[in-house]
Amino acid sequence: MTIRADDRLIVALDVPNALAGLDLANRLGDSVSFYKIGLGMLTGGGLALANELKQDHGKRIFLDMKLFDIGATIEAAVRSIARYDLDFLTVHGDPNVVRAAKEGAAGKDLKILAVTILTSLDRADLDAALIQQGDVPDIVTERARRALAAGADGVIASPQEARAIRALPEAKGRLIVTPGVRPAGAALGDQKRVATPARAIADGADHIVVGRPVWAAPDPAAAAAAIIAELSA
Repeated sequence: MTIRADDRLIVALDVPNALAGLDLANRLGDSVSFYKIGLGMLTGGGLALANELKQDHGKRIFLDMKLFDIGATIEAAVRSIARYDLDFLTVHGDPNVVRAAKEGAAGKDLKILAVTILTSLDRADLDAALIQQGDVPDIVTERARRALAAGADGVIASPQEARAIRALPEAKGRLIVTPGVRPAGAALGDQKRVATPARAIADGADHIVVGRPVWAAPDPAAAAAAIIAELSA
């Protein structure tokens, strides 16, 4: 039975360059409709690939840039990116950054997603970065609340915080996108706060981001189809 693509699954094209990314997208074919392109591919033709996948292949695109700078620079950068008619763009969740990004995206359909705390970080990492004391889920939830109050269209958070964020009044009608998703039995890699695809969706995520378990699989299309089947079960 052929399993149709499901927009809730975003596959991260964590490969070195646009040629490798296009090859992977061709191998995945109709099994995947939504892709994430991040900083690792930016100097390897990432923007060109994003535009090609969007315009020529009809895919949705999540540009994961995690922008952070002064307001004027953020606004100008987002305005330039918004011309590509992509779908999602990440910025850091500081309210001033979010507000500037929304100004840059004005009049476009580009959704601004705020990064809370990276899913590769735990309390020890926050201590090393001099981030205030407190439990990671509490800090993530408060950063999400402030970013949403500043106008973010959604937030990036680990599956372990999705339920608490979804319960926020500010999260009504907003997006929650969760990296750190691993199918049952998959290696964790560099992620520390993880959940399975079905659990992430059940806890309030709108989209899950999966990279290595798909692109490193012997049959990436089959791996994506298995995740979609889990989401649909």
